[in-house]
Amino acid sequence: MIDEVSFPAKKVNAAILAGCLVAFLSFGFAATFGIFLSPMSDALGWGRETFSLSVAVQVLTWGIMQPIAGAVADRFGTARVLAFGAVCLGFGFALRGIVTDPTLFILTGVLVGAGIGAGSFPIVIGALGKIVSEERRSFILGLGTAAASLGMFMAAPAATTMIGTIGWSSALIVIGASFALILPGLVFIARVATPSASGSSATDFGNALGMAFKDRSYLCLFFGFFVCGFHVAFIQTHLPAYVIDVGMAAWIGGWSLALIGLFNVAGSFLSGWSGQVFSKKWVLSGIYFARAVVITAFLLVPVTEFSVLAFSAAMGLLWLSTVPLTMGLVAQTQGLKFLSTLAGFVFLSHQTGSFLGAWLGGRIHDLNQDYTPMWWAAVALGLLATLLHLPIRESPGPLALAEET
Repeated sequence: MIDEVSFPAKKVNAAILAGCLVAFLSFGFAATFGIFLSPMSDALGWGRETFSLSVAVQVLTWGIMQPIAGAVADRFGTARVLAFGAVCLGFGFALRGIVTDPTLFILTGVLVGAGIGAGSFPIVIGALGKIVSEERRSFILGLGTAAASLGMFMAAPAATTMIGTIGWSSALIVIGASFALILPGLVFIARVATPSASGSSATDFGNALGMAFKDRSYLCLFFGFFVCGFHVAFIQTHLPAYVIDVGMAAWIGGWSLALIGLFNVAGSFLSGWSGQVFSKKWVLSGIYFARAVVITAFLLVPVTEFSVLAFSAAMGLLWLSTVPLTMGLVAQTQGLKFLSTLAGFVFLSHQTGSFLGAWLGGRIHDLNQDYTPMWWAAVALGLLATLLHLPIRESPGPLALAEET
């Protein structure tokens, strides 16, 4: 088993700080790209489905890349995977600032999605989860998720300001260049993030996946995370445009995403802490139920600046708070050897939900000029996820037990 006692504390702490920096830089602008929906669509004469489809392709490619990147990280180490992701993110965002053809713009989602899948916080927290003890794991996973959320908080107003001052095209090129800042921090991660399955063959990975997908607990996590992806992608892609639709200033939409990021810093810390103190599955069920309640309340009250910002703050507390608990349960029930790979497949489910949330939001709006069906679908899925997490067994499953023998 890999844990923090295998490495000097200074190296572990440096890697944790570097990992948080990578999560901060790689996730923020990717998560708040919806801020560009209105200005780009208006300037280029696109319907919202074009932009939404690019985001949908991005999140689906992220999902497909995640288990591949996870398997490479398990087999060959994390740092080189993160470096590949940073390069893809840089080129992908820069191209979005240059291309004006709708088809090419949609295809940039492949490059950006591959970059997020290889270079963002799921790979980071997978690496951090392996180098700390079980007693600290939930908290450290929450710390890495909180760093990603802080990036979202900083990126949203930064993107809004850049769009207003230098224009959306130049803003995207600047954002693309910013991902180069990730590369120096990878030196510290490489010192401790050694491969956990370096001697494993393709058959070993296949057997591990087979055992995991026969485990009811893993299946519940797999399908439950689909709902998280649907919620996150729909809201972060379409909330800024929804705010403009109801007659509010664009800055309200920007700050709505910023508040989600800010409050999710607290939500991620609280989630990581609660996973060490309470039953993870019950906390997860409670988070999804709370999401359904918050969205319902948002739909039933008059839409005002206060209601939008209050909704954003409440959703922020619940935003990525599912991540440390879900990843913690994957580690707890399936073991550490193939953690990045198995976590990657759970994220594939998350990103499949994200694809539908991002694309269907634009499709339904273009057909009806209204997001209401999507909001109520989010409520129904939140209630479904509440029930899905209850049968999870919070003890090692067959794969984890086999790893110990």
